Amino acid sequence: INQDRLPTKMPGQVLRGSQDQKNYKYILVKLIESPKIIAAAGNKPKTIEEYIGIVNSSTHDGSIARMISPEGWSEPGQKPEFDEYTVVLKGALQVETRNNKYIVNAGQAFIVRKEEWVRYSTPFKEGAEYIAVCLPAFSPDTVNRDDS
Repeated sequence: INQDRLPTKMPGQVLRGSQDQKNYKYILVKLIESPKIIAAAGNKPKTIEEYIGIVNSSTHDGSIARMISPEGWSEPGQKPEFDEYTVVLKGALQVETRNNKYIVNAGQAFIVRKEEWVRYSTPFKEGAEYIAVCLPAFSPDTVNRDDS
C-alpha cells in the first residue's frame, strides 16, 4: 500500500489513527458506472445526477453532480456548510447572493464559499445544464435551505 495515499472510509468502517494503518481499507481507484438521480428542491422538476458523493459512492469529502434545470426553475435560498464550484455547460444559471445577482453563462464558472447565502434559478428560455462540485459533499442536512 502506498503510504502517501489517504484512506477512504468504507460504509460502516471506523477509521482509527495512523498507528493502526494496517486495518485501513484503501480505495485507490473506483469506476463509477453511472450516476444516481437525486430529488431536487424547487418549484419545477430538475434533474440531479450525482456521480460522486454520499448517495452514489459513499464519498463524504466531496461531491460532483450534473444538473439539468428547466426554464423557470428556482429553489429556496440556502446557507450551505460546503463550498460549491459550478461550471455551466449549456444555457445560463442565475445566482443570487445577499448583495448581488449574477448571470453565469455557458463556459463560465462560479464559486460560492460555505456559509454564504445563495439562491440558484434558471429563469431563461433554455434553462441550464451545469456541473456542481461541493467540498465537503452535498448533503440535505448541511445545505440549510430557507424555510419556504
